Amino acid sequence: MKPTDELKILITGATAGLGRLVAGHLAAQGATLLLHGRDPQKGEHLIAALRRQTGNDALCYYNADLASLDEVRRLASEIGTAHRTLDILINNAGLGAGPDPKSREISADGYELRLAVNYLAPFLLTRRLLPLLRNAAEQRGEARIVNVASVAQQALDFADLMLEKQYDGRRAYAQSKLALIMFTFDLAEELAGSGVAANVLHPATLMDTRMVREWFGTPRATVEEGAEVVEYVALAEELAGVTGAYFDRMRQTRANGQAYDRAARHRLRALSESWVGKRRSP
Repeated sequence: MKPTDELKILITGATAGLGRLVAGHLAAQGATLLLHGRDPQKGEHLIAALRRQTGNDALCYYNADLASLDEVRRLASEIGTAHRTLDILINNAGLGAGPDPKSREISADGYELRLAVNYLAPFLLTRRLLPLLRNAAEQRGEARIVNVASVAQQALDFADLMLEKQYDGRRAYAQSKLALIMFTFDLAEELAGSGVAANVLHPATLMDTRMVREWFGTPRATVEEGAEVVEYVALAEELAGVTGAYFDRMRQTRANGQAYDRAARHRLRALSESWVGKRRSP
């Protein structure tokens, strides 16, 4: 991987928590950052704070609600219009189980909300930005996709992927994170030989974030620990050429067994392409 100050990096969910800390570290190292959030005011504050703290002016904010696939499409279009290349895509944005794990929520497109935000949004965004990543790999030899998942993983029930029969927020979260891992492995196979690597990670267990405090109450790890893992998978020279890997913190290991089931991955991909291909009625 090139020196950080020569990299162009997109981070979703950059206005708080893990994404905010990673953005601060990379801004201090001189990276060109494309930072995503869903609150314009927080985005403005983020850019102003990072410029003041790091002196880095190569920062741009993009606003989009990832619960809407139309917003994801618009985000990808705005980035694709403004940039020809992208060295690293960090799909960090996500939702936890929610304050009431028994309350099922749906996205703007009618899909179960955790699956929509934690999986479908990065699925669509990544596929729309692949030309930029491929361009970077062709010009500079390497590009990376880094997906932030979780050690909390639960096998997908294809008979009830939207959890309409018996809903539980924790299951919804764990299922969405396994779907993201399955997508990463599938994508790595698709991109083999292109110079674009796709890896996925569990940053740290119960970091001190709003999501964890809302869900569990007492954190067990710092956000700094999680940021170190994200930056390692995104930047480490020793990971050049590594793709299709799952990291539990700094250690490459195995995910839930369903992630290695090609038939299940291909089934999920076909469903996902169908879902993101649909448009809401006006």
